[in-house]
Amino acid sequence: MNPTNLQSTARNLSRALLSISSHWDPSHEQILHSFLSNQTTPLSPPLIASLIDPHLIRHHRLSLGLFNWASRQPNFTHTQTSYASLFKSLSFSRHPKPLKSLLRRARAENVRLGPSLYAPIISTFLACGGTSDAASMFDEMCERGFSVELDPKLCNSVLAALGGDGFLESAKRVFERLVFYGTQLSEIGFGVFVSRYSRVAELDETLGLVEVAKRVTPGINGSIIAFLVISGLCRAERFDEAWRALEELRMRECKPDFIAYRVVAEAFKSKAQLEEAHRVLKQKRKRGVAPRMGDYKAFVLGLVLEGRIQEVSELGEAIMDGDFPIDDELMNVLIESVSSVYPESAVSFCKNMMKKERFPTMLALSKMSSNLCKHGKTEDMCDLFRLLSSKGYFSGFERYNLMISLLCKAGRVREGYSMIKEMRKNGFCPSVVTYNSLMEALCREDLLRPAKRLWDEMFANGCSGNLETYNTLIQKLSETGEAEEAQRLFHHMLQNKIVPDKSIYDALIKGLCREAKTNDALDVFNDCVRQEFGLALSILNMLILSLCEAGDFKAASKTLCDLPPDVENSASHVILLKSLVDAADVNTAINHVDWIRENSDWKFEAISTQLIASLSTCPDPEPLIQLLRVMHEKGVVSDAGLWRDLFDGPLAVC
Repeated sequence: MNPTNLQSTARNLSRALLSISSHWDPSHEQILHSFLSNQTTPLSPPLIASLIDPHLIRHHRLSLGLFNWASRQPNFTHTQTSYASLFKSLSFSRHPKPLKSLLRRARAENVRLGPSLYAPIISTFLACGGTSDAASMFDEMCERGFSVELDPKLCNSVLAALGGDGFLESAKRVFERLVFYGTQLSEIGFGVFVSRYSRVAELDETLGLVEVAKRVTPGINGSIIAFLVISGLCRAERFDEAWRALEELRMRECKPDFIAYRVVAEAFKSKAQLEEAHRVLKQKRKRGVAPRMGDYKAFVLGLVLEGRIQEVSELGEAIMDGDFPIDDELMNVLIESVSSVYPESAVSFCKNMMKKERFPTMLALSKMSSNLCKHGKTEDMCDLFRLLSSKGYFSGFERYNLMISLLCKAGRVREGYSMIKEMRKNGFCPSVVTYNSLMEALCREDLLRPAKRLWDEMFANGCSGNLETYNTLIQKLSETGEAEEAQRLFHHMLQNKIVPDKSIYDALIKGLCREAKTNDALDVFNDCVRQEFGLALSILNMLILSLCEAGDFKAASKTLCDLPPDVENSASHVILLKSLVDAADVNTAINHVDWIRENSDWKFEAISTQLIASLSTCPDPEPLIQLLRVMHEKGVVSDAGLWRDLFDGPLAVC
């Protein structure tokens, strides 16, 4: 097969598939059948591979649909080439389930993976929390002799994930394998593993692992490794061993710093062993060195990138409790990252920061607040806001807007409105952005009457609404049976020269049709046609569907017939025809088909193809089959093979 022809076919066919949707549906199958029947390039694994990689590589659902469709074609069998392209696409998706399913399928069909595929698959499993799956793939990769392909960063990621997630025996096997290959160890990979391993292993065994790691990677940061071992021992309440380990680690060129000594001292204090705590602190003054916070900062950032949030939280606690110097950048990283899993710890970090008259960035506060809301900790968020407010944090317009926005997203509407009052009291005039946050929250909570009052208050304070304000209110009014009020608001925005967008037209037309005000809905659509024809076409399908749901088939048909004949609107005709068929009005559907045949002959085949594709999802296909027979008799010949297959198949049976 000519590579140039193959690539050309793949490029053109991928464009045709993507023009429909990035999600697989029956219409894609029709395109494939039609396209390939008119091409000299046959369906083959190389063609499927060329379609997926590179053209569909970021559209994993479409890639998977294409792969499965090809599997069902006569005399077609996937090869390693087509499998490899789909594995690559699914790896980009970061969804483990289809990846695991494809792995089972490949193994059942004895399809072997190439060495370059293992790394992205392992990375995907790690990113999705599939630690055991990542470990299995890693073992398989090594057992197949692909050790030369091992990337030290990936190896350390596997080691850290296994150790941090408690798969200690598997982690130890990976560690031994890396030592055997001479792979460089990192503070994150070995550190996370040895910290967990030290909690259950004998101290001498743990120290032996440290010696091996130092031999394989002499440049590994000994102070960080010492802290992680000490922290692990103390969390297992093995305080005496942790004390002994301080000296043992120092002799192994892993010199404990102030943080490690303080962890041991605080552990003894927690058990009221004050004498031992005093002796540890005395030893710290004699032996210890101040922590190099630049090293710890790099270590924390690396942990965040690896998704090791528990380890980030534990290290953050040690730094905060010891009152060690830490810059604002690292402080904000700790707050942002830890809040995703341990929001209460993040609040504690934030309060610790505020004690020193230092404050989180707006980004860190925003992320932490969002995570507090996700974990149902809105009261904690409000308490934190009150504390920040008492310290003058919300002294600027942008910060007030941020707090009001976050309160409203959390459903704390009353508090959000109170902040608007405080904002005005402190000399800041709320903007339309401020009001929009509260307006959206009121509508989301179905508080329509207060939303209307807020609308009046906005204008009384000289703040005119923008597109977002109108959008929020019109959508809510249309949903709640107040379409007439929504229409009044619609005309108000036109008078203020604010151009409606698609979502406003969609909401208003749906609301009007739902209340049987189809003439008003048509007036709105016709206004859109006069204002912006392209926008009108984008809402045409929704209009026809809404008219059909309201039972006004006559208006829907007239709307389509009144449009210019060169407009591509076959999907709208399909919606009308299917609605007529569902309403058992096949005769009207046939009359509309006659009009299409007489006035827009070039649309006829496209409409036929889409109707045929919808048969598979039709609960009662008989009325639609009747309509298709009539359409067939009216002469569609360009895809005769498709019609012949259809009438030899399901239509013939019916």
